[in-house]
This record gives sequence, C-alpha cells and structure tokens, in this order.
Amino acid sequence: MSIIEAPTTCPSCSSVLENVNHLLYCRNTYCGEKVAKLIEHFAKTLKIKGLGPKSIAKLDIRSLEEIYELDALDIEEALDSEKLATKLVDELQRSTGAPLNVLLPAFSIPLIGKTAADKLSKVCIDIDEIDYDICREAGLGEKSTANLLHWLEMEFYRVSMLPFSFKFVRAENKPVNTSVNTVCITGKLISYKTKAEAHAALEAAGLNVKSSFTKDVTILVNESGIESAKTKKARDAGVQIVTNLKILTGE
Repeated sequence: MSIIEAPTTCPSCSSVLENVNHLLYCRNTYCGEKVAKLIEHFAKTLKIKGLGPKSIAKLDIRSLEEIYELDALDIEEALDSEKLATKLVDELQRSTGAPLNVLLPAFSIPLIGKTAADKLSKVCIDIDEIDYDICREAGLGEKSTANLLHWLEMEFYRVSMLPFSFKFVRAENKPVNTSVNTVCITGKLISYKTKAEAHAALEAAGLNVKSSFTKDVTILVNESGIESAKTKKARDAGVQIVTNLKILTGE
C-alpha cells in the first residue's frame, strides 16, 4: 500500500506550509494564489462586473491597491477590448461609493462579514472610531474583535489610500405609511429572487411602484447596501431609504 506524503511547501509560492489541526496553511501574505482569491472576493462582494478570475489574471493584478490604479488603456490592452475596458472603468468608479457596511466584509477578515459590519454601523460612523470598546458595544465576539483589531493594526494601512470614504451608512428602516407612497428599487434584492416578484408584492400591499427614480418616489429600497446613483439622489432629495423591502409589505 502506497503512502501519500503531505506537501510541505505551498504549490503557488513555495513557502513552508503550517500544519494546524491537520490542515495545511500557507502564511505568506504575498502568495500569488491567496492574493488572487482575496481580489476575487473583493470584486464579488462589491459586485464589480467584469473583474472575475480570468480578468484578474489577464490584468496581472497583485494587490487590491492595483485595482484602482488601472486606467482604460491598461485594461483595453490586457483584455483586448475597448468595450470591456469602458465597462470595467465604469464599474470601478461605481464601486468607490460603497459604504463601509459593504466594504469591510470585502477585505476577507476572518469572522467579519455583513452581520458584523451592520452591527458596527449602529454604534460608529468612521473606521477610525473602531476599537475594542466599540466592537464589544456592537456585540462582536472576542475572536471577531481580535481579528478586526489585528487587521486594523497590521493590514489596514495597505488599503487606507483606496478611493473609499471608509464610513458606515446606518439603516433607515423607520416606520412608514405605506398607503400614500411610491416605491423604487435600486440594486440587487435579498428578500425576493426577482424584482418582478418584489413589484407584485409591493403592489399587492397597495403601493405604487416605479422602475426609475422620479419626482413622485417617496421610498427607495436598497437592500444591497451599495451607494448607487439612485441612493445618492434619494438621500439628497430627502427620500426615505429602507434596507428591507418586507417592512413595506408587512411580511
């Protein structure tokens, strides 16, 4: 019977692997495969269309910082397409409006996902406010708190110059009078599979539904948390923004 020998070095960067509870880990921060996965997760979380694994490889992106250093000519040359380059530049520009609620989970910090970010958004506004006491006030566990504080101390400086505000946006799910409102939806839904289903539920609840943001819209639904153009326009106009569509349908 042949014995399979466990690898001792990372197949991507040749760093010595660490055995933790019979699982092998590459601890090299600059490991090519690890960095590629981090970038993929970042792009997927921020919903940057056109920045998938193949594009990341063709563009030879080796850090999150390099994503926003790309210009249209770099992208067009790497992807061999002016159309794709234009679309990706637009996507990157759009993504810079993401609040910390969405951005923080994109950094692949262990145990810091959307739930943790939402909890933090209720007790602080700016990333600079986050400390041990704030994390505990938000209800984060000891391990989550330790992971986040370690990242802030050791890793945040790498991404601190990225073109984001690094500010949270607090949910604005205040009670609403649904009988006199016109609703518009922006971004991807969480509560329903399709916007058609959501529209049907809203209309069944007696609300008017518009596909575009017009002057008569009084409620904007934004379940994704991404600061879209519609969201900015709604906030400037004083229109109420809700992050859970089902509070309008009474479900």
